[in-house]
Amino acid sequence: MKRILVALCVLGLLSCENKKSEEKKTQTVVNAVPTLETVYSGFYPHDVNAFTEGLQYYDGQLFESTGSPKSLSNTRSLFGVVNMQTGEIDVKVELDKTQFFGEGICVLNDKLYQLTYKSRVGFIYDFNTFEELGRFQIPGQEGWGLTSDSTDLYMSDGTSYLKVLDPESLKVKKTIGVMQNGVPRDSLNELEYINGFVYANIWLSNKIVKIDPSNGEVKGVLKFDAFAQEARAINPKAQEMNGIAYNPETKKMLITGKMWPKIYEVTLLDK
Repeated sequence: MKRILVALCVLGLLSCENKKSEEKKTQTVVNAVPTLETVYSGFYPHDVNAFTEGLQYYDGQLFESTGSPKSLSNTRSLFGVVNMQTGEIDVKVELDKTQFFGEGICVLNDKLYQLTYKSRVGFIYDFNTFEELGRFQIPGQEGWGLTSDSTDLYMSDGTSYLKVLDPESLKVKKTIGVMQNGVPRDSLNELEYINGFVYANIWLSNKIVKIDPSNGEVKGVLKFDAFAQEARAINPKAQEMNGIAYNPETKKMLITGKMWPKIYEVTLLDK
């Protein structure tokens, strides 16, 4: 009789645990970050030798910064204005690729800020003349993406953290831990600030996440597998997606990747 009671208790406990497990799964599904939708509206040509590290639409022009992997001898570390008819970059500044690997850029208060990859050196330029105004030490081991909310700079370094920098001192004002479904969302790459949210490319993926900078929560995910597939079909050397710009006049996003043949234009159907 005791054995029967013990067996019944064990079955009851297992049933209870299974029920809790199912409830947890259901809760996870309910709280899952939604996939955001976009509407494709066209494309512009892009230089297939441009190893894109930064993209920003500013003052009616599209600015692009690029890096220069040693394995790709035809790449350069530079930034300039993209000719939207040809995809060519009107170079404003080029770094010595033997010393610096160009990363993200951002324009704020008539200054253009540029990150580099592992040298821990950032550059500041006069936006009107592109003359170098100074350099600063990047707060971290690496520099990846850069954007601004019109007051502060937001920097990524490939981790799950965004660093908010004072544009004058270039010191860290605060650090934001980014979480997706309760898990740190690492590999944050190129950044763009759009309507109160930070959008970040996820390195080695075809995804962009929408981040609430007030608490670091990922509020949505955009997926661009079709663009990546087309890019590689046209140019087999095309690498991962990296590059987000926002045109406030048309309210459209510009999306591209490293050595992609196109810059895609989409309208975000925000939720």
